[in-house]
Amino acid sequence: IPESGHKYYLQFTTEDYKSGENVGSCLATVLYPKTKSLPAVNIKCTYTKDQKQIQEEDNRLYQKIRHQTKPIIGNNIPDSYGNIEAALEPVWALAVAGSSYIMWEKSTENLGYFTAQVKSVKQWIRKDDFIEFDYTVLLHEIPTQEIISCHMRLTWLPGHPLKVKYFCASENQGLEYGSGMESGSAAGILHERGAKF
Repeated sequence: IPESGHKYYLQFTTEDYKSGENVGSCLATVLYPKTKSLPAVNIKCTYTKDQKQIQEEDNRLYQKIRHQTKPIIGNNIPDSYGNIEAALEPVWALAVAGSSYIMWEKSTENLGYFTAQVKSVKQWIRKDDFIEFDYTVLLHEIPTQEIISCHMRLTWLPGHPLKVKYFCASENQGLEYGSGMESGSAAGILHERGAKF
């Protein structure tokens, strides 16, 4: 679209993060405007996995984290051999979900990201039912191969959007701030602009 930017039409399948099973298929259009604003995304998905089953899995994950006897603290997830301790798998899963919001906001037509490692994580004990973590995550930038460090505060309760606040730093850039809310189970993305730590 000469006056607006490039528009892409995508068809893809989604899979369960843990089991790898196909859970649905999606059609999307993505318009990258000529200005440096976020892409305009329109997406429609049909799910092969039962939504009730997804909610039950969310609740199991939540209960596993909620019933820890002391706050979860961890470093270097996965380790240098690619291993993740079983007790830290829920923390890693939440880090991947939360950092996907950062990656979506930072990605451009020419740059993409994936979560390389959780350098550190600390759980905050709250008086309400939400669970909250502070993460330092490393994102791998493609094609530059640069590693970007981001501090991320993540808050979640099943049935509510995943809330993510973050700031990132890299060798070539100053601090970048952002925040948002993301649903916990691929039910869509909501935005909360302007909030910072």
